[in-house]
Amino acid sequence: MMPSAQDWLINPLGVVQDFVGKFCFAFTGLCERTDRKGKNGKLCDEKISKLDWEKRALEYFKEKLKETEAASWVPSLNDVPLHYLKPNSLVKFRCMVQDMFDPEYYMGVYETVEPSTQARVLHIGKYRDVAECEPQHEVDLQSQNNITMERQTFYCVPVPGEAQWVKEISFFCDTSANDLFLPIKVSRNTRPSGYASSSQARVSPSTSYTPCRHKRSYEEDEDMDAQPYKQKEQLTATDAQADSKRLETEALLAQQSSAPTCSPPLDLNFPLPGEKGPACLVKVYENWENFKVNDIVEVYGVLSVDPALSVLSDHRDDALSMDPMEADEEQRVHSPPASLVPRLHAILAHKLKHVNPLVPASLCTEDGKGFVSNFLTDLVTVRAELLGLLTGVLLGDGVAAEYLLLHLISDVYARHDVLPLGKFTVNLSGCPCTSSYTERLYRIIQLLVPCSYHLCMTLHNMNSLKFIPHKDYAANRLVSGVLQLARNTSLFVDETQLEQGQLDSTGVQNLAALGNLIMWQKVDYDFNYHRMEFPCNINVLITSEGRSLLPVAPPHLEQYMQSLQDALLPSLLTKFRVYLSLVRHLEYSISAEVTKAVEDDFVEMRKNEPRSVSAEDLHRMLVVARLLSLSVGQTSLSREWWQRTKELEILRRRRLEQQKCVNGNEL
Repeated sequence: MMPSAQDWLINPLGVVQDFVGKFCFAFTGLCERTDRKGKNGKLCDEKISKLDWEKRALEYFKEKLKETEAASWVPSLNDVPLHYLKPNSLVKFRCMVQDMFDPEYYMGVYETVEPSTQARVLHIGKYRDVAECEPQHEVDLQSQNNITMERQTFYCVPVPGEAQWVKEISFFCDTSANDLFLPIKVSRNTRPSGYASSSQARVSPSTSYTPCRHKRSYEEDEDMDAQPYKQKEQLTATDAQADSKRLETEALLAQQSSAPTCSPPLDLNFPLPGEKGPACLVKVYENWENFKVNDIVEVYGVLSVDPALSVLSDHRDDALSMDPMEADEEQRVHSPPASLVPRLHAILAHKLKHVNPLVPASLCTEDGKGFVSNFLTDLVTVRAELLGLLTGVLLGDGVAAEYLLLHLISDVYARHDVLPLGKFTVNLSGCPCTSSYTERLYRIIQLLVPCSYHLCMTLHNMNSLKFIPHKDYAANRLVSGVLQLARNTSLFVDETQLEQGQLDSTGVQNLAALGNLIMWQKVDYDFNYHRMEFPCNINVLITSEGRSLLPVAPPHLEQYMQSLQDALLPSLLTKFRVYLSLVRHLEYSISAEVTKAVEDDFVEMRKNEPRSVSAEDLHRMLVVARLLSLSVGQTSLSREWWQRTKELEILRRRRLEQQKCVNGNEL
């Protein structure tokens, strides 16, 4: 019998077992007929490993997730507190690979025995942390039918610097088919057909936590249904945040009330200070070589929070040391309590090019191509509106606004030796000498891009923050740093906060690391005895002081910037967010004819200004030309946009001539 419509969500292990069940007899018969001590023993293992139940199970889950809105039926660890999720149910997690542990060996096939009757049963250990036995059965560790297999464990954290609007939109989409966690009433007829009880994958909180919510009458729910969409979304996010806050408070109280000999609180190893969310040990069974540190990954898998994991960890710690404070640090980091760091056994996992929930994950599919085609019809209009916003934010400077727009869609699309092609760092110099301006500028950028971080270059931050990830050999883990960021994160470096003082050794290292990132798009991770180079793709925007080339700031600057932000309607923000993510991933090429014209222009410029025009200038102009073309939806360079590139560069260089005696880090 095939799994029922809802089993794949609430009981994925049961679904897997259904596929395995019809092979169990084959397993037993094959192993009974084969002499495993002889030459045929190896053949038995090979035949067992080649049985196609795994392939069939994976195909089943893939097909299920292709169904309309099926992905939104799966609860997300990003949005739903762990206490609300049913153990061993199917969940998803949008995350960044922060570290990669050593391969883990487990019993892929194991046999249990009932001592009195000697009845034996074969089990599959895949997607489990703890072996499962029938009543009165025990695992026969000496069975010749046991097969040891291998899986890879990744330590994953929420995507660093992920914008609040990304979280809210993802949360609303994920819970739209389920009224259990919405603070508003969702009509029953919006629930997907064939999905009998979507709330089964998300259960009521455990007895250790009871949410304090006042019940509303049916009339109040109906009134809330009549409220605008924006209010519903705000309420959804507010209740979710309140629940998470209560859970964090109770966890903190539990830690404070525990015995004084307990180990110190576990560091979840988030790259950015102040980050919140679940960390997770993701166990991957196939093609784990495709994933590497700093990749953005979406995982669909079986949630494992078995309390036995914590008990096993405690027993190991006790065996290693009489004093719990001296417990083995590596064991503590690699086997943390499942209530703090749940395990997720990946059934399906794939890398993401972006985390924008408004844009399809892949633009190469038929749906993705249709989405691109539809948006291109309005692209030029959206670009003009966004350019108008950026011009207002930069106090009327249209040239700086155009460069800022190009920066926001830039991407390192290839590398030639050590040179990152497509890198486009921008320094906006001459910013008003007030912290409120750069803060307001960052807030508006934060509303536009999916991931960002505001790095204030104060003396305290430079000397205290750890920019570079480093290897902790005692714990056998990679300790994160501020520059361990996901692809296309916008790093807003605020130089207007610079102050007089002395950089210590940490500050000097941080400054050097930031310089390497800006110049070469790489971060050298510290492995104590050597440095390992990690290429990255981070959009760096620098704001600095100096003689202002921007128009005179209005007298009430903060109110002016706030009015610009308030004027951003949700529909307009949606267009801007789609635009910035979409044009970055368009294909691009240069025809032979235009290539010849560019070469001729460059030769002519070298003749006219042999000392001031270099190969580096040509590379920068080609990057600007590429971004200008993509910004208007053109996938190849035209003479028109090459001419516009030259005009922009002339304007920029004139400004540099005016300012080079003041500050050497301009655009």
